[in-house]
Amino acid sequence: MATETLDGFDWRILAALQDDARMSNIALAERVLLSPSQCARRLQRLEEAGVIRGYAALLDPDRIGLSVAAYISITLEKHGAFTAEAFREAVQRHPEIVECCAVTGDADYELRVVAPDLKDLSRFIMDSLMRVDGVSAIRSRIVLDTIKDSRRLPLPPAP
Repeated sequence: MATETLDGFDWRILAALQDDARMSNIALAERVLLSPSQCARRLQRLEEAGVIRGYAALLDPDRIGLSVAAYISITLEKHGAFTAEAFREAVQRHPEIVECCAVTGDADYELRVVAPDLKDLSRFIMDSLMRVDGVSAIRSRIVLDTIKDSRRLPLPPAP
């Protein structure tokens, strides 16, 4: 679904769900000024089109024992399709890696990793990342303080 096909009601639904994805359809409909049946149809259409990819609880990492976060830059030895695919498969096997992006610049990938403590982070880097075939360089940076942590996307104002 292209952004041109999203109207004001769709944008308001998306904004409301970013505020509270657990609200009932009735509450959502009231907030976006639609009937509950119209709201439910639009919501289903947004889900089926992949505009809404899913719903998830946002957990506090400190409260569940994951108090260390790091950004890790990965450089691969070769840039062939096989090496890249093997690395991408390895990333999927490690729940400690909560985000992985292919990037431009000195590194090939940027990972965001969480761990209970520095010892576990070090163990993960040494025992897991350094053993992935094709990895030639790893550079890590420990997060000292998280200033902003949001999955909320900037949406245009609803007409």
